[in-house]
Order: sequence, then C-alpha cells, then structure tokens
Amino acid sequence: MLAYVHDLDPVIWDIWRGVKLRWYGLAYLLAFLVAYYLLCYLSRKKLWVIVEKNIGDFIALLAMIGVFIGGRLGYVLFYMIPEHGWGPIAQDPLSIIRVWDGGMASHGGFLGVALFTLYYARKHKISWTGIGDGICIVAPLGLMFGRLANFINGELYGRVAAQLPWGVKFPQAFQEESYLVRETVITEIADRAPLIYEKMNQGMELSEAVRLSPEVKQICAEHLTARHPSQLYEGFCEGAFLFGLMWFLHFRYPRAPHGMICGIFFILYGVLRTIVEHYREPDSSRIGPFTKGQFYSLFMVLAGAAFLFHAWKNRKQVG
Repeated sequence: MLAYVHDLDPVIWDIWRGVKLRWYGLAYLLAFLVAYYLLCYLSRKKLWVIVEKNIGDFIALLAMIGVFIGGRLGYVLFYMIPEHGWGPIAQDPLSIIRVWDGGMASHGGFLGVALFTLYYARKHKISWTGIGDGICIVAPLGLMFGRLANFINGELYGRVAAQLPWGVKFPQAFQEESYLVRETVITEIADRAPLIYEKMNQGMELSEAVRLSPEVKQICAEHLTARHPSQLYEGFCEGAFLFGLMWFLHFRYPRAPHGMICGIFFILYGVLRTIVEHYREPDSSRIGPFTKGQFYSLFMVLAGAAFLFHAWKNRKQVG
C-alpha cells in the first residue's frame, strides 16, 4: 500500500493580492485565545496569581514581546546566523523581522517569555514562578497547534521510514532524495504532466504541483520515500500529553510550591523534544553529537531542575 503523499495547502484563504490567511497564523491565534480562556478559568478558581481583569493585557503583551520577538530572535541567533553568518542580514536587515518567510524557534520563544514574565512580575510585585506555573499549563496547547500547522505546511518533516505503515511522503523533502530519484521524478513529470513541468521550470514548487495535479501526486507516490510524521509526534508528546499532565498536577496539588509546574514542564519538554528529535530530519547543522533542538533542550532540563530546586527550597504556597 502506497504511503500518503502530503498534499495539504498551508493557505486557508487567499484574501487579496498576496494577503493570505495561513494555518500557521491561525494556530498562533487559537493558542492565545485558548490560553486566555483557560488562564481566566484558573484565576477565577484562585489557582493563578494574575487576577482575571488583567489577563487580556498580559496575554497581548506576552504574545508580542515574549513569543513573537523571542521566537524570531531565537531563530536568528540560534539557527540563521550560525548557519549563514551575518552576510544575509547585513545585505537585508529587514530579514530579521520577516516572520512570514518562516523561522520561529520554540527555545527562543521560551526565553522571550521567561524574560518578559520576569519583568512583569517585578513591575507588579507578583511571584515570577507563580506566573510561570500558569503559563506552563497552557503553553503545551500552543505547541500542539504549532506542530499541527507544521504538518499542514509539510515542513520540519521526519527522517526516512520507508516501511512505516503511517509514513508520509513529503514533496517538500524532494531535495533530500537521491539524485537518481530526483531525476526520475522530474523526467516523469515532463512526460506525464508537461503543463505542470513548464510551471515548475518557472518556479512552481513540487508541493504546489502535487496539489494541482493528480498525475504529479501519483508520480511522487511511486518514487518519493516515506518519512516519519515527526510534527505529529511532537504535537502529541510536547503538546497534548504535557497539557494533560500539567493540568492534572495543578488540580491534584493546588497548593504546590510556586515553580513546581515550571520545573516539571521544562524537564519533560527537554526530554521529550530530545527523544522525538531522533525521528526528525535535522533542519540545520549539528552541535557535536546533538541536533540543535536536542542541544538547546539540555538547557531546558537544567532550567527545570533549577525551578524544582527553587520550589523545594522556598515551599511558597499558592494563595
């Protein structure tokens, strides 16, 4: 049985002259809306340190300063500059803010959120780790939505898994195939779908050709190699599973010391990300034996241990 050939469209609606509503943008919107309602619920139950009337402003600032700026700068500093140097940025400084071209780093987002919440906590004289506990409960849902959007986009795909029953053939991974496979695919498209072949010569991506032509999709099904849908692995492990666990722990131990939820979340995220990275095609160079995702996750585990130590040492109760 042939594996599924990825043919999902990352665009929901082409609004007007290149202005498009994308699944990736919708994922961010859903993440912040769900976070707002869940945090309001926790605040009403006296299970979070920020009062309900201030949560809307807090989420808006967190999204802009912590997630977007932190995530983008994290991508630039952790991935773009180490891979390509300062040359591309010197030639085009606006590339730093061109988020719509792709490039957000979850580890950068975590760092941005941590710095923003530290500032917010000091300004409003609220427990920083208390704020963090609430965010760590809802953050996994945002991660889940983001990974689902990654899958729809066909990006950040997994390693080769030719015999995997649920493997997916990603046209975006075309350049990862052998030279012989690439030549075979192009030759067959030229023979069996000449109009699409002409458009590809004019810049059309194979992923778009698959969506437009059943013939091209069949050619990809015959020749591309199935891969792990690692985006879905990450969406479940770092998203759905962690959310369920954090939610359960917070209600099971409502008077746990501030920082306990943060510590558990950071450690488990780092461990799960490290495990799932074994199934993901590295999208950048390695740091020693680790992918960059694994390497940066080591610091997440260390930060989690520090949060747990802080919680144990202070034993500051909620409320």
